[in-house]
Amino acid sequence: MEIDRIFDWLQATAIAVTIRENDILFPWIECIHVLAIVLVVGTILIVDLRLLGVASRDRPVTVLLREVLPCTWTAFGVAAVSGSLLFSSNATKYAHNTFFQLKMMLLVIAAANMGIFHVIGAHKRGQAPLSIRAAGAISLVVWVAIIVCGRWIGFTLH
Repeated sequence: MEIDRIFDWLQATAIAVTIRENDILFPWIECIHVLAIVLVVGTILIVDLRLLGVASRDRPVTVLLREVLPCTWTAFGVAAVSGSLLFSSNATKYAHNTFFQLKMMLLVIAAANMGIFHVIGAHKRGQAPLSIRAAGAISLVVWVAIIVCGRWIGFTLH
């Protein structure tokens, strides 16, 4: 398969070999990745709970988004870079891991859900329409599934 040649090349790069062969580098990058994911999911949780009308009901969603999204995007960037470094260390095995593949698909679904939410528009006050609440609920479920899949990658990588 042509894509496997790309993965073989990636995991043969100097940085990937260094990460794979160093006893402490992979765990440190993984710690950074996990901390970044905690920030991503934590800040998304703040927004999702507001969309569901469970928390911060007196605050407009637009204000909440303005305050929280910079942290979310920064943490997501750190998670993406650290995750890419982890992936590069053993790209072929990760690429063929079912939980890794599922995690990547769920990230696409999370992005689509977020895009749909922004197209629908953030409701400013009071009870959000069903479509907005659904976006919050879907987001919560998808991000929990992303975390579960991410955790299971390590248990199933052979």
